[in-house]
Amino acid sequence: MLEELDIRNLGPIREATIAPAAGMTAITGETGAGKSMLLSAIRLVSGGAAESSRVSSGADEAWAQAIFALSDDAVASEHSGDTNDAGSGDADSGFTGAAAAVAKAHDAGVDPEDGELFLSRTVRASGRSRAVLGGKSVPRSVLGAIAGELVTIHGQTDQLKIAASSRQREFLDRVAGDEAELAAYRKAWDALAAMDERLERLRSQESSARQQADYLRESIDRISRTDPQPGEDEELKARRERIENAADIAQGVGSALGALDASQVDVDAADGASAVELINHAVTSLRAIRVGGTFAEQADRLESINADLGDVVFALSQELGDEGSVEDLDQINGRIHELGDLTRRWGPTLADVLAWRDKAAFDLEDLDASPEKVAELESERQTLYDAALAAADVLSAARVAAAADLGARVTEELGSLAMLGASLEVRVTPRDKADDPLGPYGRDDIAFLFTPFEGSPQLPMGKSASGGELSRLMLALELVAADTRGGADQTFIFDEVDAGVGGKAAVELGKRLARLARSAQVIVVTHLAQVASWADAQFVVTKEPPDADDDDLGVVTTIAEVNGETRVHEIARMLSGSESEASLDHARELLKESVL
Repeated sequence: MLEELDIRNLGPIREATIAPAAGMTAITGETGAGKSMLLSAIRLVSGGAAESSRVSSGADEAWAQAIFALSDDAVASEHSGDTNDAGSGDADSGFTGAAAAVAKAHDAGVDPEDGELFLSRTVRASGRSRAVLGGKSVPRSVLGAIAGELVTIHGQTDQLKIAASSRQREFLDRVAGDEAELAAYRKAWDALAAMDERLERLRSQESSARQQADYLRESIDRISRTDPQPGEDEELKARRERIENAADIAQGVGSALGALDASQVDVDAADGASAVELINHAVTSLRAIRVGGTFAEQADRLESINADLGDVVFALSQELGDEGSVEDLDQINGRIHELGDLTRRWGPTLADVLAWRDKAAFDLEDLDASPEKVAELESERQTLYDAALAAADVLSAARVAAAADLGARVTEELGSLAMLGASLEVRVTPRDKADDPLGPYGRDDIAFLFTPFEGSPQLPMGKSASGGELSRLMLALELVAADTRGGADQTFIFDEVDAGVGGKAAVELGKRLARLARSAQVIVVTHLAQVASWADAQFVVTKEPPDADDDDLGVVTTIAEVNGETRVHEIARMLSGSESEASLDHARELLKESVL
C-alpha cells in the first residue's frame, strides 16, 4: 500500500506529506485548491510525462516520492522460487501485484529495504527529469512498470487503459481465477510456437543454409572417420618423444640398472658390486653385531631403502626394450598429423572437437529440410496444435462462466451508484480467424460492452461513458473483483467518481468505496461529504493567499489531515458551504452513520 507521499515545489504545493490510511482516504477541498496536484505527483512517480510547467514558480525543480509498504509474502516471493507459469501480472516472473513489483525492482537491481520500496522523481525547471528507485537512478519506464503493479488510478485520462482488449482480458482472468487453466494453455502454446518457428526456418532456408548443412554433414563424417579419443594426441606425442630418444633412454636406463642391481643387465663383473649388493652387505654386517639399539635400527632403515630400490629397479627394467621402431614412429607421426588437422579446425583440444561434432549433429537436424524431415515435424506440430486447442477450450469455458457472472454483478452494483438502467456485458467470442484461431492467451476475443442508460446503444468501454460514469463503472468492477478474488494487493485512486451524484446515491457511493477499502487501499478525491464521511482518514487541500512579505511565491496550497472537530467542520463546509450549528450537527450525524 502507499505508506507516504512527499511533494516539494509541485505547482502551488511548496511542501506536503500525506500518509494515507490503510483503508479509505478522502482528499477534499474547495474547487481549484489544487487537489489535482496529488494525482500529478502519483503520475510523476509512476513514470508519467515530466512537465516543467508544473514546477512551482521561483523553484529550480519539483520532487515527488512515494513510499510503498509491502507485505511479508510479497517481499519473500522474490526469493521463494514459487512462481506461476502465467497470470495477469508480470509475464516473466509469473507474479502479480506487490510480488510482481518486488520482482521487477529486483530485476532493476533494487530490493525492498525494511519491507518498503521508494519511488521518486525530480523534474527540473529546464525540463529534464530523473527517476530514482530505492536510491538508484533508473529509466522512468522502470518506475512505470513497478508503480503499475502497486497503484491503479481511475481518473478521466487514466481509465481509457481499460478500453484496451488486453486489459479487459487480464481483468476477466483475474476475476475468473483461471491461473491454472491459463498456465496450462501457455505451456501448450509455447511448445506450438517453438515448433512453428522451427518449421518456418526449414521452409525458408536458402542455398546458404543448404551449404551449411553440407558443411556440417561432411565435417561430422570427417571427425567420425578419424575417431579421435580425448587426450590421444598428447599420449602419441609422449610416445614419439621416447622413440626419438630411444638410444639415450637405453643407455641411461642400462647404466642405472647396472649400478643399482647388476643382475638385471649383462654387466662385466669387473665393473664391481651394485648398490643393492652393497646395501645387503652393509645390512649383514650390522646384523652380525650382537649389541642391539642403534645398529639394529640402522639395519632396518637400510632394508627399507633396499625395498625402495627394488621398486625403482623393477620400474626401470620395464622401460627397457619399449621404445618402438622406426615404422612405429612413422605411424605415430601420421596419426598426430591427422589429429592436429582436426584440432586446428574444431579445437583447440580433441575434447572440443568431439563436443563440436555432437552439437553439429543437433544443428544439422534443424537444417535438414528434406521432405521426410518436414513431414515428420508437421506431424509433431499437429499433435501440439491439438493439445493447445484443447487447453484453449478449457480456458474459454472458465472465461465464459466468469464473464456472465461479472456482467450481472456489475450491472447490479451500477444500480446503486446512481446509474439506473446502465449495464455491462462481458462478451467472450472465439477469435475470427478460421485458419488459426489460437493466440498467446487463448482463442478468445474479450469485449466489455457498456450501456450507460436504458435505450442507449451498447458500445465498447471508453467510448460510451463520461469521466464520472466510467469511474463508477470501474468502482463496480473492482468491487466485484474484490468480492470474488479477495484483496487486490493494490492502491486504488478514484477521481471524479462522484461527478453527477448526490443524495442517497452519494451515500451508496461512499459506502461502496469503504467496502472496497476492506480488501485494498482506496484514495478518493471527492467534493461530496457523503463520500468523504466514509473515509478512515481525510486530508484537506487549502489554497492560501500569498504572504505579504513574499509576493513572488503566489498562491500556496497546503495539505493537512483533519480529525475530530476539525473534520466535523470540514464535512459541514462540504454539506452546506457554512459551519452553522445545524450544519455541524448534520456533519456529526453523517460521520456517525458512515460505518459499515
